[in-house]
Amino acid sequence: MSEICTTCGLPKDLCVCETIAKESQEIKVTTIKKKFGKKYTVIKGLNEHEIDLKDLTKKLKNKFACGGTAKEGVIELQGDHLKQIKSELVSLGFSPETVNVK
Repeated sequence: MSEICTTCGLPKDLCVCETIAKESQEIKVTTIKKKFGKKYTVIKGLNEHEIDLKDLTKKLKNKFACGGTAKEGVIELQGDHLKQIKSELVSLGFSPETVNVK
């Protein structure tokens, strides 16, 4: 017998909680300069209790072939990925209206 999700009441393999959470997030994507002039793409506005940040970070790092980290609800990717990040987040299930790239 599979486990039951406490939020939606469905089995864990059929759980839709993360899908619903992805549609309601207000995501802000910017770039910052850190030590030695290196650029980082920063993704803010994700609720770490509703979305698996480690899994999302791993998918983005594999897609863009870069390093990165996820901590305190913020994802940092090494490099400037502003041109491609919106399309990739939309393909991962986020709503295009909620992704703001600056």
